[in-house]
Amino acid sequence: MFEEMITRIAGRFTRVEPRRRARTLLLGLLSDLPDKNCWTISEHAGDDTPDGIQHLLRKAVWDAEEVRDDLRDYVTEHLGDTGAVLVVDETGDLKKGVHTVGVQRQYTGTAGRIENAQVAVYLTYATDTGHAFIDRALYLPKSWIIDPERCAGAGIPTDTVFVTKPALATTMIGRALDADVRAQWVAGDEVYGADPHLRKNLEKRGIGYVLAIGRDRRVSTPAGVLRADGVAARLPKHVWQRLSAGAGAKGHRYYDWAFADIDTDEPDGHRWLLIRRHRTTGELAFYRCYSPEPVPLRILLQVAGRRWTIEESFQTGKGLTGLDQHQVRRWTSWHRWTVMAMLAHAFLAVVASTERNTEPATAGWISLTCNEIHHLFTTLISRPILDAAHRIRCSTWRRRHQYRAQQGHYQRQSTHEP
Repeated sequence: MFEEMITRIAGRFTRVEPRRRARTLLLGLLSDLPDKNCWTISEHAGDDTPDGIQHLLRKAVWDAEEVRDDLRDYVTEHLGDTGAVLVVDETGDLKKGVHTVGVQRQYTGTAGRIENAQVAVYLTYATDTGHAFIDRALYLPKSWIIDPERCAGAGIPTDTVFVTKPALATTMIGRALDADVRAQWVAGDEVYGADPHLRKNLEKRGIGYVLAIGRDRRVSTPAGVLRADGVAARLPKHVWQRLSAGAGAKGHRYYDWAFADIDTDEPDGHRWLLIRRHRTTGELAFYRCYSPEPVPLRILLQVAGRRWTIEESFQTGKGLTGLDQHQVRRWTSWHRWTVMAMLAHAFLAVVASTERNTEPATAGWISLTCNEIHHLFTTLISRPILDAAHRIRCSTWRRRHQYRAQQGHYQRQSTHEP
């Protein structure tokens, strides 16, 4: 299956050298290296220096967005469309310095606080059989957009303008739907539920959504315009139902659920406020929901439960395929690294899904996950070059490079960085 994936993207590389480097990069991303970057992957592959991988990310002729399209088709073909949901969310990668594209001090959920970080929005395709990334977009803060010299130093296209995270999500969702990705629902957190443009765009396309909102968000009800938590306070006890939002690591996730009609004066479609209540703490969570046709409560909460699949994708993408371990600073290199890391992650997700479908787990056993597939792949396929002479050469080159950087003899110029 790995060679099938490689064959799918091979035509995007017109020369054999970058095609081979792309294969090397994917094998490195799928390896068990504790740190995945140009240096470690090159050493793993048997190269004396990281020049080849850096050239692939920086200057080689290929289009990362065409590979992204291949990735999207690969995921949707193998994971099917049963119960498909497009899930959108952002994640932050902690970075040092000020020159890495998009980096600044900003809030990131990865750290749970304001940190020097790079933030990107990702789109996951989730079905009954599995889930994987199909698109991503780098978020550029206003501090970058208003500084043309800084943008030029990072290789950002001159026509780039400031775009909010929900607007990035709208573009990616539209791109997927325009490519005939079959999905009836979109899920996301409060950042996206609060954006009326995203909601209107989905409604025009006839796509249902379950988007989280804050408790202080106001909604239009038959009783007037109320805060979301005010609607919850008015609901009688008998409307709450104990239902599962889906299976988690420790079994089904049961909550109390209720929903109420909102925006009843809006034409076309049906809109609800979905409310989730924790059975122990009583903590409430709220979702704006839309569907072109009436749907039962269980469908809405199933979509709400799918939102957590993107958190799993972040965990496995960063933990197994180096999604956040890049050491690149420029616009083009970031897009190339992330699409290859997403492709490596999709391979694990597809293999795990295929194994679950062809060989269902017997009673008392759990199905294979991306972690088990990764372990098997690194044990049987992706093995490092163990030649001692090669490791000495690579280690010598790295120490020399680091020494020159520390002494100031090797100045990193933005036009020469990956």
